[in-house]
Amino acid sequence: MNRELLAQWLDGYERAWRSAGVEPLTALFTPDATYQQGPYDQPVVALPAIGRMWEDTRDGPDEVFTATTDIVAVDGETAVVRVEVKYGDPVGQQYRDLWIMTFAGDGRCSAYEEWPFWPGQPHTADGDTVRK
Repeated sequence: MNRELLAQWLDGYERAWRSAGVEPLTALFTPDATYQQGPYDQPVVALPAIGRMWEDTRDGPDEVFTATTDIVAVDGETAVVRVEVKYGDPVGQQYRDLWIMTFAGDGRCSAYEEWPFWPGQPHTADGDTVRK
């Protein structure tokens, strides 16, 4: 993996999110890929399950959003990307994420881990928004 290929993959990811159905995912993820929606979440395993999760998570291909990505690092098969997504017009929900991805030799993602953050999210496990 390199920065140019990763940028192409990120463009494909956004196109897939904006596309009907889950067929575009086959170009992005290996058949046995894992997709973790949070660092402590159980991974969704294999392309059919990832497709079902996508369909359950999004409002559909016409969902209004903007996304910006910033490649933080690429080291061999591993990449880290900072992502900001704003949903709606006007914006009703926004996220700043870190994505940690491992890629197979064919350029498809074999392991995806997301670290999502949003406004008002607590800083501690007990729900405090202010660090003590």
